[in-house]
Amino acid sequence: MDGIMSGSGDTASGDGNSPKMRVIRVGTRNSQLARIQTDSVVAMLKDCYPGLQFEIIGMSTTGDKILDTALSKIGEKSLFTKELEYALEKNEVDLVVHSLKDLPTVLPPAFTIGAICKRESPYDAVIFHPKYAGQTLGTLPERSVVGTSSLRRAAQLKRKFPHLEFKSIRGNLNTRLRKLDEHQEFSAIVLAAAGLQRMGWQSRVGQLLYPEECLYAVGQGALGVEVRAKDQEVLDMVRVLHDPETLYRCIAERAFLKHLEGGCSVPVAVHTVLKDGQLYLTGGVWSLDGSDSLKETMQTNINIPAQYADGAEDDVQRVGITARNISQGAQRAAENLGISLANLLLNKGAKEILDVARQLNDAR
Repeated sequence: MDGIMSGSGDTASGDGNSPKMRVIRVGTRNSQLARIQTDSVVAMLKDCYPGLQFEIIGMSTTGDKILDTALSKIGEKSLFTKELEYALEKNEVDLVVHSLKDLPTVLPPAFTIGAICKRESPYDAVIFHPKYAGQTLGTLPERSVVGTSSLRRAAQLKRKFPHLEFKSIRGNLNTRLRKLDEHQEFSAIVLAAAGLQRMGWQSRVGQLLYPEECLYAVGQGALGVEVRAKDQEVLDMVRVLHDPETLYRCIAERAFLKHLEGGCSVPVAVHTVLKDGQLYLTGGVWSLDGSDSLKETMQTNINIPAQYADGAEDDVQRVGITARNISQGAQRAAENLGISLANLLLNKGAKEILDVARQLNDAR
């Protein structure tokens, strides 16, 4: 951290003689939730480095601007990240805070995820229109309309609750809640529980969807800190934020998605558990209407003896993540678990299910 505190070329200087501490510029989306998430990461960094100053820079992304089209139809993998990465590339910001589920499994080569913070609830949550307070998805009237921007949620829930209809709903959390409450179009909407918790809106949650009802998105509930891959000072600074359990789980999940060549245009979902040194990964793929699906679970040991754990791989990125301070052997095991589970599903016909889902989505 000496370099960040020094008066080197990219530090903020005072009168030209006395060097002043460098200000760390943090990029974020402009939404209220994104700002809350970024503030929480900056607060953790301030606790670790009380001498540093931080400036938060907000901006709008493609995904924030295009609100009349379903996410899965826009055809852009970096909907919520591209503009932020452009600012990172131009040295306008030093790091960017994202919801990890928004980050593609393959990042541009100049960038890496330098930290994955401790995961909050990865589950999905249902918020009901006030007139259906106290209901569940199972007790909603026939042909009730449920809003979700996610093919993953819609495919699983159509299969589980065939009496319901699902319709795309876009906008930030505030906008979606307003659409639910002020109009009669939706009986309920499905959102990530973690976002609702961070906004302080837990009281609106009418039902949590556990894995037996709906597997969650890769990385859901975790925050990722993206930095320039060659910015060693900032990489060293943010790595204190890594939460090992979250890291292993998210490496496995991202490796699974990457090997399937999935994205937001196809229904792919996961569930991970780390217990007694064993990492369990459940992964599934669905057709758009939920009628066709494959789901399997595999596990691996991540208690790797030290002599096998680390070595010449210190600079390796795993599915876009750099974590030099965490066991390389355990990271490798987590990555291999994701790849193995993806191969198992591919051998059982996952590619055909996903190809059809992609074609149907493109044709809609």
